[in-house]
Amino acid sequence: MRTTDLLTIGEAAILLRFPRRSVLDLCARGLLPYVSVGSHRRVRRADVEALIHPVLTRAELEDLWLHQAIAARLIARPAAVLAAAESNLRRLRRLHPAGQEWEWLDRWEALLEGEPAAVLDALTSPARHAVKLRSASPFAGVLSERERRAVLDALAESRRDQARPMRLDSLERVMRAV
Repeated sequence: MRTTDLLTIGEAAILLRFPRRSVLDLCARGLLPYVSVGSHRRVRRADVEALIHPVLTRAELEDLWLHQAIAARLIARPAAVLAAAESNLRRLRRLHPAGQEWEWLDRWEALLEGEPAAVLDALTSPARHAVKLRSASPFAGVLSERERRAVLDALAESRRDQARPMRLDSLERVMRAV
């Protein structure tokens, strides 16, 4: 990752038009991934832009959250997670001997053979290429069903936190229209 892809918290606050404290709160809540560079936090430009212009469908957002949990597991146990992904990749190639799936399987294979940072970026980036890549993910089985459910419940809870209550006059207008 180029250093120009990383923004300071202040730069992210300017782009988001948020107070710096709000950006730090997003980081603390896990809604804006960050890396520590010395004693400072840095966020990816793509993550900030994804907050400005959200383009993820609900299913893509679920995939992103699940893959962020897989990224945490990858950091904790890289050999086991990468071995599971490589095994799944071989199985997927047998299941899909031809077709457009091969393009994505080839990309995953190249990522898995490369730097772990590139795999982490594919797992956690809201960028369009990473969204497409995650749709053919070889990381099935890395999270238990209980862990999957916990991640999806956390996503649902975060969406409830972000929901604003509807004003009474707006609710009445909606109800009349229905």
